[in-house]
Amino acid sequence: MTQLTLDQAQIDAARRSAGKIARDVFEDMNRFTTTTVERATLRLMGVDGVDENQVPLPNRLVSHLQERGLLPHGAAAVVAGAMAEHGLSAQQVAQEVADGKLALDRPRNPDAARKSAKAQAAAMCERIAAKRADRDRFVDQLGEGRAPWLYLIVATGNIHEDIVQARAAAEQGADIIAVIRSTGQSLLDYVPYGATTEGFGGTYATQENFRLMRAALDEVGQKIGRYIRLTNYCSGLCMPEIAAMGAMERLDMMLNDSMYGIIFRDINMKRTFIDQFFSRMVNAYAGIIINTGEDNYLTTADAYDAAHTVLASQLINEQFAYVSGLKPGQMGLGHAFEINPDLENGFLWELAHAQLVRQVFPDASLKYMPPTKHMTGNIFKGHIQDALFNVVSVLTRQNIHLLGMMTEAIHTPFIHDRFLAVQNAKYVFGTMRDLHEEVEFKAGGKIEQRARQVLAETVAVLADIERIGLPAAIARGTFADISRTPDGGKGLDGVIAKADDYFNPFPALMLQ
Repeated sequence: MTQLTLDQAQIDAARRSAGKIARDVFEDMNRFTTTTVERATLRLMGVDGVDENQVPLPNRLVSHLQERGLLPHGAAAVVAGAMAEHGLSAQQVAQEVADGKLALDRPRNPDAARKSAKAQAAAMCERIAAKRADRDRFVDQLGEGRAPWLYLIVATGNIHEDIVQARAAAEQGADIIAVIRSTGQSLLDYVPYGATTEGFGGTYATQENFRLMRAALDEVGQKIGRYIRLTNYCSGLCMPEIAAMGAMERLDMMLNDSMYGIIFRDINMKRTFIDQFFSRMVNAYAGIIINTGEDNYLTTADAYDAAHTVLASQLINEQFAYVSGLKPGQMGLGHAFEINPDLENGFLWELAHAQLVRQVFPDASLKYMPPTKHMTGNIFKGHIQDALFNVVSVLTRQNIHLLGMMTEAIHTPFIHDRFLAVQNAKYVFGTMRDLHEEVEFKAGGKIEQRARQVLAETVAVLADIERIGLPAAIARGTFADISRTPDGGKGLDGVIAKADDYFNPFPALMLQ
């Protein structure tokens, strides 16, 4: 397929504006840390488990540091100093604090404490690097599915039932298994511990659940001769902690957006901007592909009228990702097939949007989401809508393809619903595999004109956001027709101004 003829100067201008927007936010937010960044740091230093009341030890330890006015200096050096002074591991320090046997203070020898913290961090970085090497080795040995990769969800609430469904999905043809989180977990300011068997609308994201699913997918991958990728949700109030757990357990993808939590979960924007930087840094180092959430904009705003906000957000997400060390191949920038099917030429506009995104981000691992907003429960029409979505995906060479379900809007899909979705996509992908090499866009035609229109609107909205700043743009409802304010939302009390001597060993090791 020939490329759409787009104005490269406009693309460059949009990217420059997005870069300035992201840098301004980063420079403003870099003066702060958060409680969950510090908890993630402690997890990466070896703190895990819960106290006698099932409160996670990272929470207990960070609360203790906050009560004693130590958190602005960074948890790493304080805990490393206590480790050296008392001859304890990080885990033992946490347990002693939780048991009321130890009260922490500033390290007596700050230089030695920092050196010890760096050593602890370096050991964890080696462990994560080894996990990344394991992934590369498995892909080399087993191979992987051809793009677009088929992405399929499991969401029973019970990790053991999820494993049964995940195995079946992989054997039916899925390339990626996404374990949907239990409803509301993004608003919990702690990470549950251990294997979980009760969740509503999904299964809790815990390190043990990650470990169990990773082992199951490795086993089924060996059986079918294809590496199966694992996805979970690195978002919400515990975004950095979940990134750390995913890195330790070799997850392959994480849903990780710079604005989703602000807009759709009413999480404070300062908290989110700080947390997304640290979490993406960990994801980058671990070789994890992030999935952004622009597809959600089109569930609350009109997919035709708001198409430019998707591209604008993708460009901002890209620039935030670069700041955190992510490479283009790790950027699963999100978009969706959500135009009202009653709109005349709607398929042409969907094709224009998808091809525009493909050309603006030629090296990104684009994530394409199926129709949901306009699924009615008519399973026959729904299956056709999904088929048209599949056509656009293969024609525009998307990378990550979340399977559409004909029973969307009726119930959580059953295994046989997923089987039909896999069969639909495999048929379309197979019968149209090389169609993109055989057809051309009409110069100046409807599709090209629509793409140019969306691009021009994107340039304009990004220039405006550059002028007023991203927080102000979010406050006026630029994205998804939802307004959030800088001091509103959940989690602001977890934002901590850094002291002059704040120390965290991980950025220096991971941002290389």
